[in-house]
Amino acid sequence: MTALPHSVLVVGGGGREHALVRAIAGSPSRPRVICAPGNAGIAAEATCFPVPADDLPGIVALALREKADFVVVGPDLPLALGMVDALAAAGIPAYGPKADGARLEASKIFTKNLLLKYGIPTAAAAVFDDADAAAAWLRGRSAPVVVKADGLAAGKGVVVAATIAEAEAAVRSLLALAPLSPALGGRPNVLIEECLTGPEASVFVVVSGRDWVLLPTAQDHKRIGDGDTGPNTGGMGACSPAPAVPPALLLRIEESIVRPSVEAIAAEGIDFRGTLFIGLMLTPGGPKVLEFNTRFGDPETQAVLPRLLSDTLALLWAAARGTLAGFRVEVAPEPSICVVVAARGYPGPFAKGERIVLPASGDLPPSTTLVHAGTARAASGQLVSAGGRLLGVVALAPTPAEAADRAYAVCKRIDFAGKYYRGDIGGPRKPAGGRPA
Repeated sequence: MTALPHSVLVVGGGGREHALVRAIAGSPSRPRVICAPGNAGIAAEATCFPVPADDLPGIVALALREKADFVVVGPDLPLALGMVDALAAAGIPAYGPKADGARLEASKIFTKNLLLKYGIPTAAAAVFDDADAAAAWLRGRSAPVVVKADGLAAGKGVVVAATIAEAEAAVRSLLALAPLSPALGGRPNVLIEECLTGPEASVFVVVSGRDWVLLPTAQDHKRIGDGDTGPNTGGMGACSPAPAVPPALLLRIEESIVRPSVEAIAAEGIDFRGTLFIGLMLTPGGPKVLEFNTRFGDPETQAVLPRLLSDTLALLWAAARGTLAGFRVEVAPEPSICVVVAARGYPGPFAKGERIVLPASGDLPPSTTLVHAGTARAASGQLVSAGGRLLGVVALAPTPAEAADRAYAVCKRIDFAGKYYRGDIGGPRKPAGGRPA
């Protein structure tokens, strides 16, 4: 294996990026880790620079100025904009797909067509760029159906419609908000899918061309309320491994979905080097693909990376350099949980600038850590809220119940007047976080 990089730049400023910074900094090679733009928690562990994650020229200039010899791109938008392409042009290796690979997330229609072309299990679907045509098609169908905006929509581009009237309204709303689809005539488009049922699970695959390594599974909890009620969010918590994916089922997923997906992407001429995050629905008829993402998930990453015993930096470096073949990932047997602490009102309007007081790190339960997401430092130095999802409380333990007990004990001790968190991440529990505003 080639020598590992000495200076690593992590792009992004959320909980996922804090988890990546922490994992990379923990490499036995002891790299220098910097981050842009980062957050209050990342700033305590790495040098942060106020360069927006989607500022391609700014990130390239920062990497050159700070002599970063490796860049790990966290969010989806800079990948879709071609950040890895721009870094490559400047001679800087990066982890993450180039724009042609990032299109697997940036266009749901592109991915749907690829899945159907190569016979990879997925929901039946139809594509529309006209609301009236979509409404006429819907009137011959039965609900529920799923309506998706084609492009990136910051977690707000999917509507599960319980009635045909709701589906028609969703089509009109998403067509008005959807980004343009350059490959589809430069017009907004929506995808209407059959509604699959069953438990959801996330599979993370580190890919380098035709080589790939499977990471631990995870289960995200998207809805704001206990019992998976209320509107979708960016994610209110995650657990790893996914309870609904025993080893035998994971082998089936590898052979029926992971392997053919990696091979299909390569067959399309895409040299994909990054994370293929496969969202699955475990239907009565077998696992089916809900979506592809082309980066680590948030908050799943916060639950998955602490379980890796292997060197995370070495893994990402091997994928970026095309030397992934033969890489073996060791995983801790202990399950993990990440509970997201959000600002009350999220995913709707919420206040910013509110004071947050955290328990001291030395007072946390064993194998329990805090991951920052939407936090900042006020001029006074006080930790304050700066986003909807503020913190992730991550815990590992011999059993899922013990991990949840550890995480929720910390959630209760976070002093923040507007805090909200689900009380059932990792399994049914008594509600602990109050009601969403």
